[in-house]
Amino acid sequence: MKIGIAVLGAGRWGVNLIRNFIEHPNSQVLAVVDPNRDSLMAVQKQFDFNELVILATDWSQVQELPGLDAVAIATPASTHYTLAATALQKGYHVLVEKPLAINLSEAIKLCQLAEKQQRQLFVDHTYLFHPAVDRGQRIIQQHQLGKLRYGYAQRTHYEPVRHDVDALWDLAIHDIAIFNTWLQQTPIQVRATGTIFPKEEVRGKKEEGRSKTEEGINQQKGLADLVWVTLTYPDGFQALIHLCWLNPDKQRRLTVVGSLGTLIFDEMSPESPLILQQGSSNRRGEEHNVCESAIAPGLTTSIPSREILSLEQVEPLRRVCDRFLTSVQTNTPCPTSSGDASVELIRILSALSKSLELGGQPVIPF
Repeated sequence: MKIGIAVLGAGRWGVNLIRNFIEHPNSQVLAVVDPNRDSLMAVQKQFDFNELVILATDWSQVQELPGLDAVAIATPASTHYTLAATALQKGYHVLVEKPLAINLSEAIKLCQLAEKQQRQLFVDHTYLFHPAVDRGQRIIQQHQLGKLRYGYAQRTHYEPVRHDVDALWDLAIHDIAIFNTWLQQTPIQVRATGTIFPKEEVRGKKEEGRSKTEEGINQQKGLADLVWVTLTYPDGFQALIHLCWLNPDKQRRLTVVGSLGTLIFDEMSPESPLILQQGSSNRRGEEHNVCESAIAPGLTTSIPSREILSLEQVEPLRRVCDRFLTSVQTNTPCPTSSGDASVELIRILSALSKSLELGGQPVIPF
């Protein structure tokens, strides 16, 4: 029996969810909800829905829809809590785009509500279903990088700019989730500094920039356009993350450096998103099978190699939707994307926000 789905939000990500649920043999899209009628018309044209699929401008119009089992939420982050809470209270399973909520207390309440209702709360942490993340985790667990030293990531682009959350909450959760997964640890201390760019410093022409209203909203709310994040893990590993939505150079790159090699996850790479560079530069005695450098006594080096890793060709979001449907069918949580797992990420983001408010002072997530 197919699982009846209502998708809330027909924007870029909502359209991707609709496509994947339509193509999945175990689901049936019963309704699409979006306040923008043009967006509804666009999905109607794109997917050629028959009259059985309801297109609604308000979630309340489909809450009692016969055959509805689950709700997928792809709306602005500030609306996630209210929509997800209502769906859970109505007895529906919920898939929600990251972040689960925009503050820790709301995220915890949603988890508690899902447990009370005995329904699945599944958060779309898409990158954790990416073949490159799976392969990278195996490489690190097999100690192919040697002793892990540090990591860094860049997640930047030139718009869209959100007006309900800052660049930290919009972008950082992906890289934090990947670092935590690869290291099998969570940070014990975090730091963040940020900048809000005045419009005239970012763009010269009015039509190329944000409107004065939009700029005013972000200035008033204190929504940082540029954020630098530092995560410190229990074993001393540190990760630095560069986040910006006003950067002309689009980057989606995460790197872990070890004593024997470096692992690079670069979505923008024309070759493969995952590259393993092996070769070391160590203090003598730290690792074996290397030769002493004549340039710096006591420093040993090895000839680097570069391997482009082959990966399974599968869309990560397709995996997300498949795992969500499995969770619904069995009514069991997915450890990777359960509400509880997402709460831990929001706990880290909340601590980073606190550090941002304190001008970059270290904060311990709790």
